[in-house]
Amino acid sequence: MLPTFDVAQVDAAQPGIWRYRHALGLPFDAPQVTLGEGNTPLVWSEAFGRQIAFKLEFTNPTGSFKDRGTASLVSFLRTRGVTSAVEDSSGNAGASFAAYAAATGMQARVFVPSYAAGPKRAQIEAYGAEVIPVPGPRTNAAEAVQRAAEQGAVYASHAYMPQGILGYATLAYELFEQLGQAPGTVIVPVGQGGLLLGIGRGFAALQKAGLIMALPRLVGVQAAVCAPLWSAFTYGSLGLETIAEGETLAEGVRVRHPLRGDAVLQLMVATRGQFVAVHEDQILAGRDQLAHRGLFVEPTSAIVWNALEQVVERISPPIVVILTGSGLKSYQ
Repeated sequence: MLPTFDVAQVDAAQPGIWRYRHALGLPFDAPQVTLGEGNTPLVWSEAFGRQIAFKLEFTNPTGSFKDRGTASLVSFLRTRGVTSAVEDSSGNAGASFAAYAAATGMQARVFVPSYAAGPKRAQIEAYGAEVIPVPGPRTNAAEAVQRAAEQGAVYASHAYMPQGILGYATLAYELFEQLGQAPGTVIVPVGQGGLLLGIGRGFAALQKAGLIMALPRLVGVQAAVCAPLWSAFTYGSLGLETIAEGETLAEGVRVRHPLRGDAVLQLMVATRGQFVAVHEDQILAGRDQLAHRGLFVEPTSAIVWNALEQVVERISPPIVVILTGSGLKSYQ
């Protein structure tokens, strides 16, 4: 079901994403858990001969876009009386969950791959959450947290739980308000695909409300060594046979089996979208190019630069690039 959007119901006096409270799918009397997420800047800069609007999601409270979804998810958990929960994450989702759990007095345990960036693990621990490192690929951490859930723990998964997607939809609402129209193109890093799905559904709600005529074209970006959605979208069922989970600097998008992969692929067809794969030798170069424009992001977020270079000549303006995570979380 689509969230609803009524511009008359936007309450600018509310903090963060709660200005769109009516669209978050929560009971009216649900606890409002917020650290001031949302309302992030939209900064214009020239790149590849075009004017590009960079959406600075790394300015959210814990340094990533995850805070939009976590605020909505933790608020939902509070309506159910949850006081302790577990999560799995390569870093950003875990840090976000740990912060919002701390803000509401919830005990948190976060399962992370052993390779997760040190600053992210330190951030999770700083909020008071228990960090449980799991050796091996990202998949192992997901399996470990599921075993904990089978033993009775509440699994506050940013991937499984749908509340986060409604939080991510608020990014589409903000872009509509900041631009005064729908973007022509939105470029987004993609792991599980929750952010892409939330943005798409947010714009679909705006279209349903009659506020925009057409959906923007969505461009999803994956690391070439772990690009299941790019493979499936580009090669169909044949692409599924080539899926791997290689090591990548873009650890936040290292997801071999996206939970809502089918829904994400359907969204891309509906928006005339596409996926782009970025090779490892382009990631840090992209981070440096963004930094030279005053935009310091982590490698996972930096994959958008090369993706922009690949598609810039055939996409429509206004062009928006989502910068998802702070460079302070991982510097290499």
